[in-house]
Amino acid sequence: MSTGSGPDKGSGASLYEPAQRPVPEGWRTGRSGDWLHFTPVDGTGVPRPGSPPQGWKIHVSACLENAEKTIAKVWDHCVPRGIPFKFVPGPYSLHLRNSKYAGLAALAVAAGAFGTGRVYRAVAALVEPLRDGLVRRVVARGLDDAVRDPHGADTAVVSRLTQQVEIARDTFAGLVMVSRSFLFTVAGALIGLLSLAPVLLLVVVPPLFVGLGLFCLTLRPMNRRQAAFLTANEDVAESLGAMAAGLRDIAACGAEERMTAEAAQRIDTEFRASRVLARWGVLRALALGVGGRLPVVLLLASAPWLLGRGVTAGALVGALAYLTQSLLPALQALTQGLGTAGSRFVVVLGRLVPQTAAPDPEDGAPVGDAPVPAPTDVPTAPAVELRGVTFAYGELAEPVVRELDLVVPRGCHLAVVGPSGIGKSTLAGLIGGLLHPGAGVVELGGRPLREQPATELPGMRVLIPQEAYVFAGSVRDNLSYLCPGPEPVPDSRLCAAAGAVGMSELLDRMGGLDGIAEPGTLSQGERQLLALTRAYLSPAPLVLLDEATCYLDPAAEARAERAFALRPGGGALIVIAHRISSARRADQVLVMDGTHTVCGGHEELLERSALYRDLVGNWSEPAGHPGYSYGVDPVPGARLAGDRGHVVAHGAVAQVQDAGDLADGRALGGE
Repeated sequence: MSTGSGPDKGSGASLYEPAQRPVPEGWRTGRSGDWLHFTPVDGTGVPRPGSPPQGWKIHVSACLENAEKTIAKVWDHCVPRGIPFKFVPGPYSLHLRNSKYAGLAALAVAAGAFGTGRVYRAVAALVEPLRDGLVRRVVARGLDDAVRDPHGADTAVVSRLTQQVEIARDTFAGLVMVSRSFLFTVAGALIGLLSLAPVLLLVVVPPLFVGLGLFCLTLRPMNRRQAAFLTANEDVAESLGAMAAGLRDIAACGAEERMTAEAAQRIDTEFRASRVLARWGVLRALALGVGGRLPVVLLLASAPWLLGRGVTAGALVGALAYLTQSLLPALQALTQGLGTAGSRFVVVLGRLVPQTAAPDPEDGAPVGDAPVPAPTDVPTAPAVELRGVTFAYGELAEPVVRELDLVVPRGCHLAVVGPSGIGKSTLAGLIGGLLHPGAGVVELGGRPLREQPATELPGMRVLIPQEAYVFAGSVRDNLSYLCPGPEPVPDSRLCAAAGAVGMSELLDRMGGLDGIAEPGTLSQGERQLLALTRAYLSPAPLVLLDEATCYLDPAAEARAERAFALRPGGGALIVIAHRISSARRADQVLVMDGTHTVCGGHEELLERSALYRDLVGNWSEPAGHPGYSYGVDPVPGARLAGDRGHVVAHGAVAQVQDAGDLADGRALGGE
């Protein structure tokens, strides 16, 4: 047998045993590269009629130890049956062939690395100019805002510069890479289908391009819906965070209904945006199904038709592999990349490069929630009137206030006293509009409180609770917050109010009106002084102090209450009292004991109310208290049996107070 010239020639030991056999009768052998061919022929040397056009090709790279046995079995099978076959004749040729392909693979890896480096350099050439342009615009915008308004400049510039610009750059680079990968994958898959059978393109290409077109049509609307949903979601988070931080301020201003309505509106907006986004998400899923999964269904459904037109079963299997392993994953990556990352890129880019300028306050655009002016009262009506008011915390609960009738004339100073937990703060909440009675009517200035919108309540009354609220900002903003109108409050008026309430020393320590109020650095008493001055400046005709001076020393408390009693405008003052001096300074005192109430002057109540006499007996002022200059004389404690005259610390400022001054009149040590 002639094996031709080649690397194995002349070395029988380097050939497999079948390659050394003589050529069978009626067969022809030859070399083609590394392969040794065996072909059945007729007498003229032409391939035998009826012989298969393609024979067996034996790869033994994965079983070198059994190479000879495998080739021998193929020989014994193909020669009797006239089936052409070919194999690599020896281990030397096999190793040489493997080395050649390993070299080609290494060359392909090197070419791929070179191409990848070129790709990333090209992407950088697209992305980095975008990043540099965004940085310039953000910095220029921040500087312009700072020059235009140093106090109101946008503090989010640093976040935009350090985070959002990088998000935009990385997202844009990802979009470029995803688009590039999709184009090359689709091109390779279509070329592969063309090489298998051109007719396959008639089944695959139409649904693919229909799906891509549908996806492209949803891109712009989907991005808008995604941006609207993200904006609505952030609005909800921001508003709820602000509400949680300012719950006491909301309660003090009686804005629960308004804030609840605003929060519900924002949540409803987010819900509607999510529903619209979900509808467009269905269209995007439909586009993926048409472009990626419908070709697979069509290919299987048209298999008989394709086989009838010369497409082999192997070509069909190869087409399915191209569709499921190349086209469908590439289309999924494109829809997810352009859908999610694309929406994110559009949102971030819209914030970095706003399309419209902020509204100018001079053009009539609303700016913030400025307090509303005080509504007009009925001139002849009292400041506060309660008629048959009953209130309980729950339908089956015992009423805290029962059929209460109360009239507070204009200019009156009313002190509310009673044991701890008797309902004094509940009454303040009813008068302030924070609570609604189960029965009866509450009127402020002759106007039923229940009928007034929440936006008008800050102009009708101001309520300062025990835990005073101070927000982070300048002292000027804190003091003038309840003052209506677009014009700023004059500094002279702010300073005069601070002096009247007794805040001048604190104002100097904080650096004046332009100083920054940091709630965490202020004591409870200092917060109360700020809140009292803010209430003093309010135009509301009614002021309610719900133990709003409990952290002040008696002298500071007396000064603040006298300032409110003499406040310009002739408004009424209602004080939830925790010291006897507050009750003595008042024009009228309301005594609450749960079952009934008594209202009158101090001397009158000493005669009429046993509870008031008991409260006065357990109330006393420290000796030498400056409040005496206002005509308040010290009242000795009850000095009952077992009263050892303890001295205890009262409030956060640790003021010294006789044990008999405890507001609830309870004895110490369980006595």
